[in-house]
Amino acid sequence: MPKKSNLFKNAKKRIQRYLKRRPHRSFRFTRRRDYARSLKLPKYWAFTTYVQKTLWKNKKIFISLAMFYAVLTVLLAGIASQDTYTALSDTLKSTSGDAFSGIFGSISGAGLLLASMMTGGLSTNLTDVQQIYAILTFLLTWLTTVWVLRNLLAGNKIRLRDGIYSSGSPIVPTFLIMLVLLVQMLPFAIAMLGYGSASTTGLLSGGVEAMLFWIAAGLLTMTSLYLITGTIFALVIVTLPGMYPMQAIKISGDMVIGRRMRILLRLVWMLLIEVIVWVIVMVPIILFINWLATVWTVLGNFPIIPGLLLIMSSFTVVWTSSYIYLLYRKVVEDEVEPA
Repeated sequence: MPKKSNLFKNAKKRIQRYLKRRPHRSFRFTRRRDYARSLKLPKYWAFTTYVQKTLWKNKKIFISLAMFYAVLTVLLAGIASQDTYTALSDTLKSTSGDAFSGIFGSISGAGLLLASMMTGGLSTNLTDVQQIYAILTFLLTWLTTVWVLRNLLAGNKIRLRDGIYSSGSPIVPTFLIMLVLLVQMLPFAIAMLGYGSASTTGLLSGGVEAMLFWIAAGLLTMTSLYLITGTIFALVIVTLPGMYPMQAIKISGDMVIGRRMRILLRLVWMLLIEVIVWVIVMVPIILFINWLATVWTVLGNFPIIPGLLLIMSSFTVVWTSSYIYLLYRKVVEDEVEPA
C-alpha cells in the first residue's frame, strides 16, 4: 500500500511540475503575460548567411562529410538507375504534348521533372536491408554534423575521421526520437491520404464538402507542425552525454514554449531556401545534360542526373543539419523561463 501511495505522490508532483513549466491550458485563453518570451535571433537572411559562413569557414571538413555520405549511400543503398530517369522524362514529355515547347516551356519541363524526382519519382525499389542502411547512413551524417559543429564552435581542432568514429554513440536514442517524429507526422499523413481520396472522388470540386475537407486537412497539418516544432530540437539535445530520449523531448518542448511560431517560421524559411537553391542549381544542369545527350547519345547510358541528384541531396542533408543545430544554439543562448 505505501508503494501505491508513493507512486500517486510522484505522479502528482510530475503533473504539478509540468503545469508550472507549461503556462498554456487546453481550451482556455492564455494571457499574453503567460506566453510572452524573448527570442533574440538574427534576421532570416542574416542567420542564413551565418550558417553559410560557418560551413564555408570549415568547408574542407563539411564537403568531405557530404561526399562521404554520398559514397556510403551508393555502397549501401545504391543509386537510381538511368533507365528510371529516362522513363520518367519520356513520360512527362509524352503526357505534356506541346506544353513544354520553347525556352520557357523547356525550363518548366525541367522544373517539373526536378519536382517529380524530389518527390520520389526517381526512387528505386529498395529492399528492407537497403532501407535500413539508408536510415542508418542518414542518422550517422546527422550525428557527425552535430558533433563536428559542437567541437568547432568550442574551438577544438578536429578531423572528419574523429567525428565519424566518435559521434555514433547516441544513434539508438536519436532513432527513437525519429520514430516519435514519424508518429507526430501521422495527422499530416492522414490529411494527404484524405486529399488523394477526395481528388479521385471529385469532393474538391467545390461546395460545403470541399470547405469542410480543407478545414479538417488544415487542422491536421497544423497539429503535426505544432508537435514537430516541439520535438525537433530533441534530436540535438539527445546527443549530449547521459541524455535519454524522453528527457530530451521534455527539454525540447520547454525550449519552444512561447516561441513555437517563430521557430517554425525559421524552419519553413530553411525549406524555402533549399527549394530555391535546388531549382537554381539543378534546372540548368538538367537542361544542359538533356541537350548534351542529343549531341552525344552515349551520355544517355550514364546516370549523370541521378548521380548529381545524390550529391545535391548529400549537401542538403549536411546543410539542414547545420542549420537546425545552429538555430538550436541561438535559442539556447536566449534561454529564459516563460513569463
